[in-house]
Amino acid sequence: MAGSARLDEIDERILRRLSRDGRISLQALSEAVGLSPTPVARRLRLLEDAGIVTGYAALIDEAALGFDVSVFVSVKLSKQIDDALSTFEAAIARFPEVVDCWLMTGNRDYLLRVVVRSMAEFEKFLVGRLTRVEGVAEIESSIPLRRVKSAGARTH
Repeated sequence: MAGSARLDEIDERILRRLSRDGRISLQALSEAVGLSPTPVARRLRLLEDAGIVTGYAALIDEAALGFDVSVFVSVKLSKQIDDALSTFEAAIARFPEVVDCWLMTGNRDYLLRVVVRSMAEFEKFLVGRLTRVEGVAEIESSIPLRRVKSAGARTH
């Protein structure tokens, strides 16, 4: 598997099951995929070594913590050169409100997902922090109404 992503049906079942429950025991995982624990452990180690399984994390309900507002923010920089990208990315890394950031193709350079407790907090972040990042030329915000689909990584 090293160097390639050639997965068989059992590897795909392991990945699908792990994506639903990263805390599943090796015994339960082996039962779920129909293989004994030793080969499942070996396959899992190979998936980790190949960089396909990159870690295990708890999924946190942001709203349960009081972060009820999620906003998608598109950002266009004044220049698309390496220094400008690095400056912007370093600033974004310091903002806890930004939970996701993607470098994009198309009309905008970055797409952010910003999570805050209220629209007032979003306004404070937008006006007091994001617009002050060097090189930011344009910002466009979109507020999602509801999540229609949420899936982990595609396994097949």
